[in-house]
Amino acid sequence: MNTINIICVDDQPEVLDSVMRDLRPLSPCVRVEDASGAEDCLKLMDQIHNNGDYVALVITDQVMPGSHGTDLLTEIRADKRFAHTRCVMLTGQATHSDTLNAINECHVDNYLEKPWKSEKLLEIAKRLLTLYILDNGLDYRPIMSVLDPVTLFSKLR
Repeated sequence: MNTINIICVDDQPEVLDSVMRDLRPLSPCVRVEDASGAEDCLKLMDQIHNNGDYVALVITDQVMPGSHGTDLLTEIRADKRFAHTRCVMLTGQATHSDTLNAINECHVDNYLEKPWKSEKLLEIAKRLLTLYILDNGLDYRPIMSVLDPVTLFSKLR
């Protein structure tokens, strides 16, 4: 089976470490990668795609040097290779306008404010990962242990 990836994007290393640590329970079945900004994320997505692997989820901060999270998500949404990639905005400094743009223009699948609860982030990641697997018709059985059973079984009915 090709590798399924989650990419976490934040310019603050301590935040990135914390997000990666919160997603560690997924690591037996999914590769969790980090990127320090939008440009790094897009390069990583290209590499993953060129290897024949999947980008299931991008979790990004909004306020970063260079491109903001909404700019990154707009680029991801415009790229047909990543049509099913799920997106989460995880931020503490977004304006009301940023929030509305993330929802209306970037079609984020979830929005979380910093500080977040580890269990909530993991729950969201599992649900979105499950939806990605099902939307792409991928065999869920090898990674069933990290998927959200409620989402999985409600979609399989």
